[in-house]
Amino acid sequence: MLELKDISFARDNKQILNHINLKIDNSKLIAITGPNGSGKSTLAKIIMGILVPDSGSIFFEGTDITKMSITDRAKLGIGFAFQQPVKFKGLTVKDLIELASGNQIKLSEACDFLSDVGLCAKDYLDREISSSLSGGELKRIEIAMLAAKKSKLTVFDEPEAGIDLWSFNNLIGIFEKMHKEIKDSSIVIISHQEKILNIADEIVLLSDGEIEAVGQKDEVLPLLLNRAKKPCKVMLDKGGNA
Repeated sequence: MLELKDISFARDNKQILNHINLKIDNSKLIAITGPNGSGKSTLAKIIMGILVPDSGSIFFEGTDITKMSITDRAKLGIGFAFQQPVKFKGLTVKDLIELASGNQIKLSEACDFLSDVGLCAKDYLDREISSSLSGGELKRIEIAMLAAKKSKLTVFDEPEAGIDLWSFNNLIGIFEKMHKEIKDSSIVIISHQEKILNIADEIVLLSDGEIEAVGQKDEVLPLLLNRAKKPCKVMLDKGGNA
């Protein structure tokens, strides 16, 4: 589905990604993890087209999308959830869910998407996406939108950021549901949370802008746990908190 070939990216004379080669197949849930500053979010933004690599190529379903815009990538079927969700002034929550789904949906369907992310539909459907909503509410609404969109490839950049523990635990079920129900689609989640790593088909470990390991959790989690014993490295606990 998605293939990154020899991707490099530097900013302000600092090499952030260094010759990244990665293939993401259909129907996979992939977790990309690593220490802070390892290049995880940069890689996510390059996949979506928010950033352009200095070198290398990106192929999506056999099409070279390296120079494609965000809009064109979205039309091909790539969805993206930001660490800090974008606000859409003048649009209601129901408007956004309908726009994401690509057609007019039943009220009950919109309610189901909101319910899945722990929001009461009657309190949110007609609310405008504005500063009156908290960061956690915006994050959950964005995830509901992406569930409605049913993209071929959905990228979540640290979806746990800014939300409470109950909501985070609920997210795990949402990702599992999307993975199961959206046929032939794949999900990429940028995260260092153990609960997310545990549901991944494969884990990609980034370190200093390079891929250190790719494999199933039994292969990669020991490397992470070894890092967790060292100061200023990735830290995991049973509750999924950093």
